[in-house]
Amino acid sequence: MKQLYINGSWHDGANVTVTHSPSDLSEVVGEYASAGNEQVELAIAAARDAAEGWRNSGVQQRADALDKIGTEINERKAELGSLLAREEGKTLPEAIGEVGRAAAIFKFFAQEALRIRGDKLASVRPGVDVDVTREPVGVVGIIAPWNFPMAIPAWKAAPALAYGNTVILKPAELVPGCSWAMAEIISRSGLPAGVFNLLSGPGRIVGEALSKDSRVDAISFTGSVGTGSRVLAACAARRAKVQLEMGGKNPLVILADADLDVAVNAAIQGSYFSTGQRCTASSRLIVEEKIYPAFVAAMIDKLKSLKVGHALQAGIDIGPVVDKSQLEQDLRYIQIAKDEGAKLAFGGERLSRDTDGYFLNPALFVDCDPAMQHTREEIFGPVASVIPAKNYEHALQLANDTEFGLTAGICTTSLKYATHFKRHARAGMVMVNLPTAGVDYHVPFGGSKASSYGAREQGSAAVEFFTTMKTSYTGS
Repeated sequence: MKQLYINGSWHDGANVTVTHSPSDLSEVVGEYASAGNEQVELAIAAARDAAEGWRNSGVQQRADALDKIGTEINERKAELGSLLAREEGKTLPEAIGEVGRAAAIFKFFAQEALRIRGDKLASVRPGVDVDVTREPVGVVGIIAPWNFPMAIPAWKAAPALAYGNTVILKPAELVPGCSWAMAEIISRSGLPAGVFNLLSGPGRIVGEALSKDSRVDAISFTGSVGTGSRVLAACAARRAKVQLEMGGKNPLVILADADLDVAVNAAIQGSYFSTGQRCTASSRLIVEEKIYPAFVAAMIDKLKSLKVGHALQAGIDIGPVVDKSQLEQDLRYIQIAKDEGAKLAFGGERLSRDTDGYFLNPALFVDCDPAMQHTREEIFGPVASVIPAKNYEHALQLANDTEFGLTAGICTTSLKYATHFKRHARAGMVMVNLPTAGVDYHVPFGGSKASSYGAREQGSAAVEFFTTMKTSYTGS
């Protein structure tokens, strides 16, 4: 059994979680300790006790530790990618790519630790100097989702550590293995005891305690809108710093002047790769009427060529849905779309394979009305809805007609429309002739409206959440 990592040592939990592969339900991926109240208390106390020493540590010490973590993750990319594919269901190439991204993130923030900037300003008063510096927030609780079990813990933990904070990581119960592997690597990186702690366990125990405990100075959360709202309320009640990344119902606009191959590739990758289980997935395909029939026909042809199967099998394009609950949610929305009058042009049925897994044929609905339930609510699976648009102006209106605002994309050969869309799409990230899913690790990540709350994640923008600013005055 894999244990919890608390205060520099490994601990048993209150319970044990057994995980199974969504590609083969008979395969046990691992047995992991699950924290109870006692372990949560130990971890919070350890992180609080270590906070003062770590905030005053040298930046080279931080940089060296993070670089060492990134190096080992990268060296074990194939091994950890296999674990990720078995545990979460991503295809092996996608899983190895995610592990590589996690390694790059630690390497990036190893250097950012050396670039913590401040300002020295002249005062309006003679004989007075002003210094503006950044300091760690303190103890940071990280609540991570299941869909990127290596990358998201990395892009939260790495900047937190780089800027001098102590960390308590709570991974999703579905995928504790990847975070355990990362914690095991971190345990040998030279970080002092208590600086990094791993608490696998249920949200009602671990997540709730982190959100409500006054010793936890900040919470960085990625997950559903409902859970994020509860985290926000708990943190606001005690005035803790909070960062939320939540849902998306992302539009991809395809104009009549678009390169059809580029548009179809962007739509297929954005809507269906990673089994559609990405907050940045293109779930609304808004297509100008002039190209609508050709686009739908090309999408169906491409979908017919995609292979759905075991995540570790060579040549597979789409792996299984992560678990039974998510599969049931996907199928429920597929039925809702049918009942609403949307036309199922392809897929949408559960598939049988050599192993018993949660395999779902990617679904494409056409002739959808933007007011339909399935076009407005996040499904989080391989389901896309095609919505006709009269022209660019109508397409932009449809793209912005959502409570979410994470990503938005457009496929066009017009510089005029591409430029206008980048300025007027109500989303935190905009893609031109690219899938809406797929972002770089060294630039800001985040959205607007119901998708995000608080400072941006990733890149140099991460300093805004993981530090506070101090202004100091010195008289001569």
